[in-house]
Amino acid sequence: MQRPLKIFNGKIITPDKIINDGCVLVADGTITAVNEKNIEVENAIEISAEGKFVSPGFIDIHVHGGGGYDFMDADEETFLKIAEVHAQFGTTSMLPTTLTATKEELLQTLAAYESANKKNTHGAQFLGMHLEGPYLAMSQRGAQDPRYIRDPAPDEYKEILSKYSCIKRWSAAPELKGAIEFGRYVKSKHVLPAIAHTDAIYEEVLEAFNNGYTLITHLYSAMSGVTRRSAYRYAGVIESAYIIDEMDVEIIADGIHLPPPLLKLVYKIKGVDKTALITDAMRAAGMPEGESILGNLKNGLKVIVEDGVAKLPDRSSFAGSVATADRLVRTIITKADVPLSDAIKMITATPARILKVSDKKGSIEAGKDADIVIFDENINIQLTIIKGKIVYDKTSKISSE
Repeated sequence: MQRPLKIFNGKIITPDKIINDGCVLVADGTITAVNEKNIEVENAIEISAEGKFVSPGFIDIHVHGGGGYDFMDADEETFLKIAEVHAQFGTTSMLPTTLTATKEELLQTLAAYESANKKNTHGAQFLGMHLEGPYLAMSQRGAQDPRYIRDPAPDEYKEILSKYSCIKRWSAAPELKGAIEFGRYVKSKHVLPAIAHTDAIYEEVLEAFNNGYTLITHLYSAMSGVTRRSAYRYAGVIESAYIIDEMDVEIIADGIHLPPPLLKLVYKIKGVDKTALITDAMRAAGMPEGESILGNLKNGLKVIVEDGVAKLPDRSSFAGSVATADRLVRTIITKADVPLSDAIKMITATPARILKVSDKKGSIEAGKDADIVIFDENINIQLTIIKGKIVYDKTSKISSE
């Protein structure tokens, strides 16, 4: 049994306000109390936040890798290492994400997830798998490998879903042949269908939304805007995201994939409750800039990391993000003028609601998992706690049992 944990002398970010000089109590991995004054607790591990912010742990619902590893490497160590790397930047739970691949590679990655999930005690918690592709529009493939892009195949996706219940989200292009049926089927299996890498127009997006596609994958990236066919203009996926009020969106808020004006626009129109911040990080996240590989080490795509982003070697397109969760929060506050409390909601409460885990995650409240991060005014992470266990301590002053 873990010793009780007490965090005091911090600015606690709660759902409705920031409590100055507050106190959070934790027992057996669960938050038991949030107070506006210090409370004495016998035999507790005491953590002084030293006036810094005490926040819910960050939830990343779209991440491919980090620390030199990619989930498509498809082994247990890879999953555990990526989880540990991102915990250092405030991520306490995540959806490991695949890239377009063969069916066999996807099955290998899912098998690695299930194996690693049982041993993941020192890194960001896994909330299930996110399959990005292979059912994508070739015209909007971005850095996805064109060799593996295909239309939804019922025999294939039904087999995958029958073998692995860990899949929680599947991103696809809704205009493809069979994509609406695919969306309905995966939703019936309690998997969230999301719109991604797509050239759909508004009418196709609306049909998809009505059949379960309630999330837009990395808004603005690899998707249609206004298009013209002969003399007529059509609204694309971007405009559809704004028109359909109930549609959730996720954004790579690194300041590069979306420059500040677009970050401001998303915040202004979709708002804090419908926008989730994601890293979409590939293996080079948390690593020095230079050459890297997107996807599997054996047959992945060579890329170059510079200017805080991964690019194709000819620099014709971005090839993935190297953002970490702390950078997302820092960027959207400083570049898009978003208040701290709203920025935190966009990387905690909103993704928790999208994944339907709000009963346990996404806010600092009694009864919820003790997923907590402490950071300074520049969003530099000092301490990461997952279900009451300290997994990262920048100062190395605190030890947890």
